[in-house]
Amino acid sequence: MGDSSASYIHMVQHLIEKCLIFRMTKEECMEALSKHADIKPVITSTVWNELEKENKEFFEAYAQSHSKEDRMSEEETSQMIQKMITDSSKAADEEEDDDN
Repeated sequence: MGDSSASYIHMVQHLIEKCLIFRMTKEECMEALSKHADIKPVITSTVWNELEKENKEFFEAYAQSHSKEDRMSEEETSQMIQKMITDSSKAADEEEDDDN
């Protein structure tokens, strides 16, 4: 279980990083991952909070520079998250193949 939960957390972290690229707020990220990736908001929130603790300066700058014009539509967000999930599944499968 430890190995699979670590890879799950890593996947959530990766998806959060993509949400940051798309200029989403924490709440938008939680909603998007819940809706499109079936990740519970509490998990997204917990991982986001840990990332904030580890990267205080980044998140302070991110919050200050955040603007609505930079964000994508819900349809674009959905398509990107689906692509990220597919890509991360492929990467996980490749890593598994490399381990064997």
